Amino acid sequence: MPDRPDTPDADPTDAGLPLLRAAVARLAPVLPMLGELGDRFAAAGHELALVGGPVRDAFLGRVSPDLDLTTDARPDEILAVAAGWADAHWDIGRDFGTIGLRKGSHVIEVTTYRADTYDRTSRKPEVMFGESLEGDLVRRDFTANAMAIRLPSLEFVDVHGGLPDLVRQRLTTPAAPEESFADDPLRMMRAARFAAQLGFEVAPEVAAAMTERAGTLSMISAERVRDEFTKLLLSQRPRLGLRLLVDTGLADVFLPELPALRLELDEHHRHKDVYEHSLIVLEQAIDLEGPADGPEESVPGPDLVLRLAALLHDIGKPATRRFEDGGGVSFHHHELVGAKLVGKRLKAMRFDKETTKAVARLVELHLRFHGYGDGQWTDSAVRRYVTDAGPLLTRLHRLTRSDCTTRNVRKAQRLARAYDDLEQRIGRLAEQEELARIRPELDGNEIAAALGIRPGPVLGKAYDYLLSVRLDDGPIGPDAAREKLLAWWAARESER
Repeated sequence: MPDRPDTPDADPTDAGLPLLRAAVARLAPVLPMLGELGDRFAAAGHELALVGGPVRDAFLGRVSPDLDLTTDARPDEILAVAAGWADAHWDIGRDFGTIGLRKGSHVIEVTTYRADTYDRTSRKPEVMFGESLEGDLVRRDFTANAMAIRLPSLEFVDVHGGLPDLVRQRLTTPAAPEESFADDPLRMMRAARFAAQLGFEVAPEVAAAMTERAGTLSMISAERVRDEFTKLLLSQRPRLGLRLLVDTGLADVFLPELPALRLELDEHHRHKDVYEHSLIVLEQAIDLEGPADGPEESVPGPDLVLRLAALLHDIGKPATRRFEDGGGVSFHHHELVGAKLVGKRLKAMRFDKETTKAVARLVELHLRFHGYGDGQWTDSAVRRYVTDAGPLLTRLHRLTRSDCTTRNVRKAQRLARAYDDLEQRIGRLAEQEELARIRPELDGNEIAAALGIRPGPVLGKAYDYLLSVRLDDGPIGPDAAREKLLAWWAARESER
């Protein structure tokens, strides 16, 4: 954050003026346009202010894609003022007081001052229009989002101390947090998300209110909770937000498998902390993502599938933990149990089928590599590894590498060398064969003709048999494949 004091004890007001100047400088490209619109509203006897995210981001040294404005004008009056100035408009949010405008390449949303009241049993707001900017700001979620710049005067309005909180990197609420979260429980998820996105600390009273009211998150739809969680997970510092979700009990409401990873250590400390391990794996997976504009094989970040798989890869461990007679602890088949749990949980959170299936598959496969530790896999095993991973192979590479969190340097180096060797073998085989598109050497029509059968379940079994031949033996040619198929068919018929 630019011009931030070097010590947390610095007076935030000392940093306010240079920060304000820097913020205005960052907004300079859009201020002439916004000033024009402000002049039109003023001429019509109305107020107008830039508010919320774009103001906050300007102070943080970031360029916001959003231009959110607020006004005392009602929707019809907004449309009247913008007529002849905006290139286009839409009023899909009219019932909530929002009118969308387009000016050149810029999209602007203008919303009438709000003074919502909530039915706290259903979290459905009754939209009431407000009369003042100050009244509008107090209903916003956090002080960092309750700052405004009046237009066209550029007067900075910060009645709730958002700028000092930005300087201190602290999240607080304009109103009492328990009241704010009672109005809208989703704001608790937003607190965790902003902690992750901004790297801010949540004020103690805010964390206390989140803990007290965590159960009320159940009133919010799964889709809205999922969207906030996704934004958190795709942030630069998801650990901060995830810890907040777990520590306050919010995660227990929508993702109980995550806090369940905090397994109690036995007196001999025979296994590592699975919760901490999972957070480290997530961070290491993020480090292995490619640049946002990188090629697909680099897994451009932020990648939701990889991050979900990294966070949840061990959620099968609590259900499979066993203490062995010899003093050890085991988690047999936790990857299979975990894959089923992931599928159920992501479905309940309303993630799409493709994402759910991909994450569950990665969780199922994340231990497969450890059978390669001695480097003695056959070419057939390598082919099966690639085929089973399919289009998820590049993510599986990164997940598997991230899963090494041992402090034993020699062990870590040995695992890294083994995976290097596996990737090299995959590369060599890929040069010789089309590993990503392995198919039987006879297609469905050729199999049907050779066996004299029609399409159906039997043809599917024959196809699967020839695919296993291809994986085990590599390319042997259509004639040899046909001979093996006929031998398989003869053996099958003799058993009937």
